Amino acid sequence: MKNHNLGFLGISLAFAVVAFGCTAPAEKSEGKKSLAVKGSDTMVQLGQAWAEAFMKEHPDIQVSVTGGGSNTGIAALLNRGTDVCNASRQIKPEELEQAKQKGLDVKEFIVAQDALSVIVHPSNPVTELTLAQIKDIYTGKTTNWKELGGPDRPIVLNSRETSSGTYTFFTEHVLGKGVPMSEKAMLQPATSEIVRTVAQDAGGIGYVGLGYVTKEVKALRIKKDASAPAVEGTVANVLNKSYPLARPLYEYTAVEPTGVVKTWLDWVMSDKGQEIVKKLDFVPIK
Repeated sequence: MKNHNLGFLGISLAFAVVAFGCTAPAEKSEGKKSLAVKGSDTMVQLGQAWAEAFMKEHPDIQVSVTGGGSNTGIAALLNRGTDVCNASRQIKPEELEQAKQKGLDVKEFIVAQDALSVIVHPSNPVTELTLAQIKDIYTGKTTNWKELGGPDRPIVLNSRETSSGTYTFFTEHVLGKGVPMSEKAMLQPATSEIVRTVAQDAGGIGYVGLGYVTKEVKALRIKKDASAPAVEGTVANVLNKSYPLARPLYEYTAVEPTGVVKTWLDWVMSDKGQEIVKKLDFVPIK
């Protein structure tokens, strides 16, 4: 996998992006139309790459892309603090109800797909896990790698923070709704921090989007159950629906998109936008 964690760090500076201080949506700056995109940390590098290419084709539109997590993005959308929300999870019924109470008519767009990769240190001899085994690890039932055919070494849990859409997807699809994660899990503020921590810890385990897997960590093959085949998280296996932890990635608008917002969404879902999805090791929508 390519290492994208450093490749786009300079982009946010070019965009004059400030994590919690982006300009108000639809505000014009220096004669340009502006577009604010906020939300998922999983999608922030993808969003920044989209923005860079989009602005080259649309020099009259200034796009700012910020992270903060899917929860943060959705909250900003409902408060009209962003034009577009990036989310690595689907909007919840209670959030849609809040939108309705505010007179909003939220629109959902699937703009890419992703595989949630479970990563360990490259020295770890374990190569595959079932979903049940991952659940046992993250609920604290399994605490040593020797229980899984690995070395006699404690398992060190890494997770995203609760504001993350990736956290929500993982807990709902692996642990099960309402099942608490082990209190020993270290909640990391960004996906890149999970990669960095696992790369430095022979006992570490974490979960990240496919595009964040680097040569410094090892992605495990995942089995739906004990009798199922072990499947690698790849673009092909997401598209053929054989990988158990595949997920869509979303963009949301508070109302039916028009003008600059529609131009953005049409471009993101076009062949040009989807080529960038593939270049960053995410999965196109088709």
